[in-house]
Formats: sequence, structure tokens, C-alpha cells
Amino acid sequence: MAMMLDESEASDAELIGRAKGGDRGAFSKLLERHYDFVYRAAYRWCGKKADAEDIAQEVCVRLGRAIRDYRGGGAFTTWLYSVTLNAARDMMRKSARDMAKTEAYGVHALISGEASAEPEDPAEALWAAVRQLPDKQRDAVLLVYGEGLSHAAAAEAMAISEATVSWHIHEAKKRLKTLMRSAGEV
Repeated sequence: MAMMLDESEASDAELIGRAKGGDRGAFSKLLERHYDFVYRAAYRWCGKKADAEDIAQEVCVRLGRAIRDYRGGGAFTTWLYSVTLNAARDMMRKSARDMAKTEAYGVHALISGEASAEPEDPAEALWAAVRQLPDKQRDAVLLVYGEGLSHAAAAEAMAISEATVSWHIHEAKKRLKTLMRSAGEV
């Protein structure tokens, strides 16, 4: 009789196969194994802890339905990053009005003296500038520099060519220099 692997020793591929077959324990272990990756990607995308937690939870819910569609052609984390980006974009669209109201209140509070502008951490200032980039440039920077993916893996996650990822990175660097100079960070 073949011995079942302990879920902590099972590879992602084994857990995915079992999860596709309805094994809740395997699905749970897969989520546990990759939750930090999803949260980190979501945080870099949105820059707010509460929003990143909401996005990560949404990804967990979506994976319950989407895991059956995973074909295994590329790395699981590349596919998972695509799911995370889609969840983040969806959340951004849903909360755009609320964010505008919150930002307007923050500006009002600064003007009226109810809040103080504290100097930012330079790294956070850079990530805040990254979040101001156009979607494709932001996604390319987050994948390559935030997650350490190669241009080829980023291209797979973004469903574009590797050359296009390289172009987005190049354009993003030019925009970031301008954004950082105008913010007085460079």
C-alpha cells in the first residue's frame, strides 16, 4: 500500500492535484504555504495593510473556484500572482470613490491643522511612487523588483511578451525618476 505524503512534505503540484480533486486539507495547506506571498504582493500593489489583507482574503476565496482551472504550464506562484493582481484591480475599482473621499478628508485635515505630515521612509516613498505608475508599468515593476521575478516570468504573469515587460520597466524607471524628483526624494 502506498503511503500518503504528509501535507507539509507534499509538493505544490501534489497539493494542487489533490485540491482539484476536492481534498480540502490539501487546499488549506496550499493556501497556508502561499498566503504570505499573496499578502506581500497585494501590499506592494496597494500600500495599505488593511487593503492588502482584504485582497489576500479575496484571493483565498477566488482560489476555491479557480484552482480547477490551473493548468500547470508555468509556476504556480506566477499564476497566483495573476489572480492576486486581478483581485487587487477589482478591489481598487470597487473602492475608488471611498478612497477619493478618504484622501479628500486627509487633505482637509492637513490644511486645517488636524493632522501632521510626517516624513516618509524612503523605501515607502518609492513604493508609493510605483503605485502612481500606469497599470502595466506598475505591475511590471512589482513583479520584477517587488517579487524578484525574471522578465520572462513577469511576462507570463502579465500575459504579454518579455520584450514588452522590459519596455514597461524602462518607461517606469524614467517616470519614477521624475516622480521622485518632484517629491524631493532624489
